[in-house]
Amino acid sequence: MTHDAHAPAARQEPMGRVAVASLIGTTIEFFDFYAYGIAAALVLNTVFFPELSETAGTLAAFSTFAVAFLARPIGSMLFGHFGDRIGRKSVLIVSLLLMGLSTVAIGLVPDYGSIGLAAAVILVVLRVLQGIGLGGEWGGAALLATEHAPEGKRGFYGMFPQLGPAVGFIAANAVFLVVRLNQDAATFAAWGWRVPFVSSIVLVLIGLWIRVKISETPVFQRVMDAQDQARIPVLDVFRHEWRHLLLGAGVMTIQYTLFYTATTYCLAYGTRTLRIPQTTMLTLTMLAVLALAAGTIVSSPLSDRVGRKKVIVTACAASIVWGPAMFPLMNTGNLALIWLALAGALGIMGLCFGPMAAFLPELFPTRFRYSGAGMAYSIGGILGGSLPPLVATALQAAYGSTAVGLYVAAVGVISLACALAVRETVHRGLDH
Repeated sequence: MTHDAHAPAARQEPMGRVAVASLIGTTIEFFDFYAYGIAAALVLNTVFFPELSETAGTLAAFSTFAVAFLARPIGSMLFGHFGDRIGRKSVLIVSLLLMGLSTVAIGLVPDYGSIGLAAAVILVVLRVLQGIGLGGEWGGAALLATEHAPEGKRGFYGMFPQLGPAVGFIAANAVFLVVRLNQDAATFAAWGWRVPFVSSIVLVLIGLWIRVKISETPVFQRVMDAQDQARIPVLDVFRHEWRHLLLGAGVMTIQYTLFYTATTYCLAYGTRTLRIPQTTMLTLTMLAVLALAAGTIVSSPLSDRVGRKKVIVTACAASIVWGPAMFPLMNTGNLALIWLALAGALGIMGLCFGPMAAFLPELFPTRFRYSGAGMAYSIGGILGGSLPPLVATALQAAYGSTAVGLYVAAVGVISLACALAVRETVHRGLDH
């Protein structure tokens, strides 16, 4: 992957095409990523860890889920390096291929009964590759939208990559639900869970076709024309913008915590502790994710008008209140109240998540923006995405569900403090 310094400047893409390219890419990536979380909550404990107890098997399955979050900063640094050196477009194509092919391969891994412990080892390796791919995806997709966007509209166009998680999750849930409704539990555990992974190859091919046609962002094209790329972008992030890196990651932490508590952990909690049928919990979770999309749609353009910081601070404060309320609602066993518990958490997450595609890039200079924004996003994922299913499972076993709600609230306090410590970014130009 090389760049010709004498190439003509990038053309200004129609913003409709940019929006579609950023939305479809993140939708595919998050479909792949969330499919694993659903499978981990439903069947992977028995498929790959059959000799463990139910709780131990669940923890083992969620541990393989967490591995990808640990790999995401590696992907952010790797793809961020090349994204800040040779351009956003090329690395987005590679990240999509890595993520997509790893996902298909997960659907083809033999189970424990066929190859023993090697099955879990292969699963972890593929999960690491998924994490590396996704670590490079979000930063590029966010920059694709915001670096093409006109001034005053970065929050609005940043909404499209931010909708990818909601659309991808609903799609993943829908595929699992359709498969599960047409199979009994034994068939689903034997091979039905593999269908969403293998079928995702179709989405990958569509995403590649769209991304090949998009042009480089004009903001980064100017950097390349001036031959002003950072030599080692990640070092510049740590040297010059370490404070924004840590604060950005801190703001992201509550968003991941809300999402993976309300989806991955609560899916397992609802089916195993509350004994709600799998298809019912999948349906409730899928409907609750609509609140995530609604929150994202509201907050993204709102951040252009009132500022990113006000929107993010309000959402973080709301999470502190909602965390302790979630499990009393769930423990009623009433399906409407369970949906409310999940939808409230995901709606608050959407309010905070919507502005992030503009907010995180605005924290970093163009020369190493891909690396900085992607690393902040991914480090937040380690703290807020990998830990909640593990911590919540352990807290529930030791102290009950009240402790899980208090854990969510504690994370909300940390993210609120980080949001308050960051200056407003809405008026900062992206050519800085």
